[in-house]
Amino acid sequence: MKKGLKKEPAEMKTTAGKKGLAAGKTAAGKKKGTRKKTALTKNEKIRKELALEVIERLKKEYPIAECTLDYEKAWQLLVSVRLAAQCTDARVDQITPLLYEKFPDVAALAAAEPEEIEEIVRPCGLGRSKARDISACMRVLHDQYDDHVPETFEELLALPGVGRKSANLIMGDVFGKPAIVTDTHCIRLCNLIGLVDNIKEPAKVERELWKIIPPEEGNDLCHRFVHHGRAVCVARRPQCDACCLRDICRHGRTTMEE
Repeated sequence: MKKGLKKEPAEMKTTAGKKGLAAGKTAAGKKKGTRKKTALTKNEKIRKELALEVIERLKKEYPIAECTLDYEKAWQLLVSVRLAAQCTDARVDQITPLLYEKFPDVAALAAAEPEEIEEIVRPCGLGRSKARDISACMRVLHDQYDDHVPETFEELLALPGVGRKSANLIMGDVFGKPAIVTDTHCIRLCNLIGLVDNIKEPAKVERELWKIIPPEEGNDLCHRFVHHGRAVCVARRPQCDACCLRDICRHGRTTMEE
C-alpha cells in the first residue's frame, strides 16, 4: 500500500461502535475531540498567529500530508510505530512485509512466541524489547478487543509498548480524530520556528501546541513537519535558504541577519 492512501481498516468498523470513520470524525469534532478553551496569554496569541501562518505555508509546500510508514490496517500501524523507535521508516517498511508474510493477522502474531517475532524484526534494532511489546500488544488486542484496535486514547495508552506519540498517530491517522504527534521532527522544528521555547519533552511540547494549533490541523501539520524536516530543515544543517518559513522562523531569521 502506498503511503498516504489510507485504506479503511476492517477493524475500525467494530471498534468505532459500528459507526465507521465518518462517525468517528464527527464524534471527535463535537465531543471527544473538543478541548476546554482557556484565554491565551499575549505570547500564546503571537504563537498562534505564527502557527496559523506555518500551517498555510506548509500546506502549499506539501499538499499531501501522509504517514511515512506503510500500512493497510490499524494493527499494522501499531506494529510499525513500535518498530520505528530508533529505526528509520524505510527499514521498518522493508521488515514488516516479511513479518506479515509469516504472521498475517492479529491472531497469528498473538499466537507467536516473542522469539519468533524477534528473529524477523531484529534488523530494526532493539529486537528483543520490540518483539516482546508487539507480542504482548497483539495478545491484548486478540483477548480483549476481538482482534480490533480500540478507538479511545486511554485504551490505546494502556496497550503494551504504546506511548502518547503512538496513540496520537493512531487517533489521527486511523480514526480521523484531533491529534498532535510530537516526534523528533515536530519537537525540533517547533523549537527552531519559535512555536515553543526550548522545550524538548514530548508531552510538554504536545501540551503547548494544543493551545495554539486548531484541533483539525494538528495531525496533518505533524506529518508535514516530518516531510519538511527531511527535505529542507534537516537536523545537521538546515537549508534555510530554501525554506518557505525562513522569514517567519526564529532560527531562519537569524541566518538572514548573518
